[in-house]
Amino acid sequence: MTREEKSLVIEELTAELANNANVYLADISGLNADATSNLRRAAFKANVQMAVVKNTLLAKAMEASEKDFGDLPSVLKGNTSVMYSETGNAPAKLIKNFRKKSEKPLLKGAFIEEAVYIGDAQLDMLVDIKSKEELLGEIVTILQSPAKNVISALKSGGGTIAGLIKTLSEREG
Repeated sequence: MTREEKSLVIEELTAELANNANVYLADISGLNADATSNLRRAAFKANVQMAVVKNTLLAKAMEASEKDFGDLPSVLKGNTSVMYSETGNAPAKLIKNFRKKSEKPLLKGAFIEEAVYIGDAQLDMLVDIKSKEELLGEIVTILQSPAKNVISALKSGGGTIAGLIKTLSEREG
């Protein structure tokens, strides 16, 4: 690979890192061609972009990026595949589901919404991470709940008061 080709790859990787809030690094070494194809198909279905990268080029792209990847470059050893996703937990779910049939891929690390996670032990926690949209939905539901209770109490209370007034007015007449 020439110097120009390397710098072009670094530019492309830097752009991908800038455009994606969720980046996973995984080790897929040891998967045969069939298993790798199945993983790529599963990634496509899960709306996860996946590519095998050279560690040195990815490390340079991380340096060039405006994001703070913390200790994530330290996991760039051996075979590395990078996964990009709009949803923070989609690659984690993909890895976990794929590992029901195989020992790989192993999670090396992840960068999710500016937080860094290192090591395969983080996988179960990453599967449970909620997206911003899911969190906002939960907050809206929580905020709506008390208002709905107050409105329903006022409506039912209003009916009770109106019933009492009607009954009292009928007694007097």
